[in-house]
Amino acid sequence: MRSKLQQAGLVFTGLCAGVLISLNFSANADKSSLAPLPVEELRNLADVFNAIKQGYVEPVDDKKLITHAISGMLSNLDPHSSYLDAEAFKELQVGTQGEFGGLGIEVGSEDGYVKVISPIEDTPAFRAGIKAGDLIIKLDDTPVKGMTLNDAVKRMRGKPKTNIVLTIARKGEAKPIVVTLMREVIKVQSVKSKVIESGYGYVRVVQFQEQTAASLAQHLDKLVKQGELKGLVLDLRNDPGGLLNGAVGVSAAFLPPKALVVSTDGRADDAKRKYLAVPEDYLRGSRDDYIKSIPASIKTVPMVVLVNGGSASASEIVAGALQDHKRAVVMGTQSFGKGSVQTILPLNSNAAIKLTTARYFTPNGRSIQAKGIVPDIVVEETPGGASRERLREADLDRHLGNGKEPEVSKADVTPKKDGASKGKDKPKDEADEMKPAFEISGKDDYQLSQAVNLLKGLQILQNSGK
Repeated sequence: MRSKLQQAGLVFTGLCAGVLISLNFSANADKSSLAPLPVEELRNLADVFNAIKQGYVEPVDDKKLITHAISGMLSNLDPHSSYLDAEAFKELQVGTQGEFGGLGIEVGSEDGYVKVISPIEDTPAFRAGIKAGDLIIKLDDTPVKGMTLNDAVKRMRGKPKTNIVLTIARKGEAKPIVVTLMREVIKVQSVKSKVIESGYGYVRVVQFQEQTAASLAQHLDKLVKQGELKGLVLDLRNDPGGLLNGAVGVSAAFLPPKALVVSTDGRADDAKRKYLAVPEDYLRGSRDDYIKSIPASIKTVPMVVLVNGGSASASEIVAGALQDHKRAVVMGTQSFGKGSVQTILPLNSNAAIKLTTARYFTPNGRSIQAKGIVPDIVVEETPGGASRERLREADLDRHLGNGKEPEVSKADVTPKKDGASKGKDKPKDEADEMKPAFEISGKDDYQLSQAVNLLKGLQILQNSGK
């Protein structure tokens, strides 16, 4: 029996070695020699595989064991690398189209639990008051501890008009919060716009999808046709990001042609790139250049970009580009700090891996990773200077380092606030803790009102010739 297991172990080690050789070969095809394989570690993997096959209390399918091994390798690298089985890969592709079934939550993992990064606006999770930083500890009657992130996401998704019960641990709450949500077909309208008051336009990007930049062009054209713009607010608050070409396209709408939007840097040659405000970097396929249809005045109208701790990834790219080119004043609170590039690598089994391959850098060479975009003007959510505490990239276990600067605490990178922010440390009222988030762009949106006030001040300075 043992000799058979040893033989199986040798076969498994050979299989692993073969896979690694093929992967290593394709990744290093331009190099003269391959890196040596970790033979001892592969033997350890084979020993564990054999021990499970021989002694685990129940039979385990080989495919399941190998899939879990792959998943573990990726999930332990950083919070954003993961294994996508065929179903998860398909759902990822569907999600970029702007329509999918579920609850409307951007999630990550921490300590074996599902951690909410950001609820998506106008979804069941958002309306129920789910907050960034919430830990989902149970799905219906099933504990989340020990469940893979992909499995948890699968459980949360499902047929529309079916219920799921989420048990949530929230900082500051003595007892878990139990919320019943009804699944919906999540249709995310990625761009919204309106005229706030005469001469002042407002555009909100909720999420970066395939059609986001083209939709933005239509909204900007509509705003200009309603009257000459004296100022424009681009709202990226609570925008969890999305597709890179969408971020480049949105930036190109406001920047001069060929301006540098973002650069990436990683170990592989194809991870070192510069993305410019040019059609080949924001268009997909042979389509009309929608940026050409945007009125010329949009390139020069005074702008404020609003960000907060829920602004991540693609939204940070846009804010950083407009800030570095001095095209807009960035206002709000420090962004999330998700400045890493995930590459989707399809596998032969219709599955894929999502692998972190590079970091994003702003046009001036600032790394976004684990730091985010620091606003030019810090404005909290309320006149008293209070903002809800938010999860950031630097708070996530195994987060990727900045790449340029040593690890720092949030206190080191958050700019000091003026006297208006006194009172942030006042104890929170328990009733206030349960209140839903204020309505973005509603009448009580303090940050938006401050953005409009700034634009009016800029308009006065412009008219006075200063």
